[in-house]
Amino acid sequence: MSSGITDQDLAQTLRQSAETTERLLKENAELRAQLQAQGQVAGNVGSAYGDLEAKFKALEQENRDFANRYVEIEEENNNLANLYVASYQLHSTLDFREVLQIITEIAINLIGAEQFAIYLVDDKTQTLTAVASEGLERDKLPKVPLSQGVIGKVASTGDNHFGPEDQMGAPIDVASPFICIPLKIKERVIGVIALYSFLKQKTRLVSVDYELFTLLAGHAATALFSSKLYSESERKLSTIQGFLELMTS
Repeated sequence: MSSGITDQDLAQTLRQSAETTERLLKENAELRAQLQAQGQVAGNVGSAYGDLEAKFKALEQENRDFANRYVEIEEENNNLANLYVASYQLHSTLDFREVLQIITEIAINLIGAEQFAIYLVDDKTQTLTAVASEGLERDKLPKVPLSQGVIGKVASTGDNHFGPEDQMGAPIDVASPFICIPLKIKERVIGVIALYSFLKQKTRLVSVDYELFTLLAGHAATALFSSKLYSESERKLSTIQGFLELMTS
């Protein structure tokens, strides 16, 4: 009669246990490999998503920059078109006072100037005298000798003067305008436009402003010079006519 488990049964049981353990280890290894693969795919997907998100943000910023630049270009084109119209008005009259009024309107409407003055050079006294102003009492603006201060230096050198932008809006000093532009005909300076302050909505200068300053200075100088010559010639002609009438009466 058998007493229980034989050596053969034990060997078989151990063999089955080993096979089961080996199978479980193999399945575990396969499962781990699958999980790692899935994790890698998820990582790749996450990385790809991150790249796409970064590219989308860059494209979005580029679109915003393009839209902003488009608005700036539209504004520049509009200002230049307005300046063209204004320059036509400047050269359509030989009345000196009318020319000064047109320059004043351009400075206010196109440049956004609030306080400014137009000075002309007196060749006899070698000084600059204010012939028009806005926001300032012209009679209280002093005559400026050539080469003296910002205004005199700009008139003598013919170079533009631009103050630091962080001083924009600072209290004005009539001797030191924030911006001073020479009125030149070729290399001859006949005067300057001195800008002291700007309208409240104008908080900074943009590239088109500098173009406007340059174009305005050239057109204004020509218009002022022509109208002044015409006024002087009209006065001389009137004097000559009066003298002739007196001689022939």
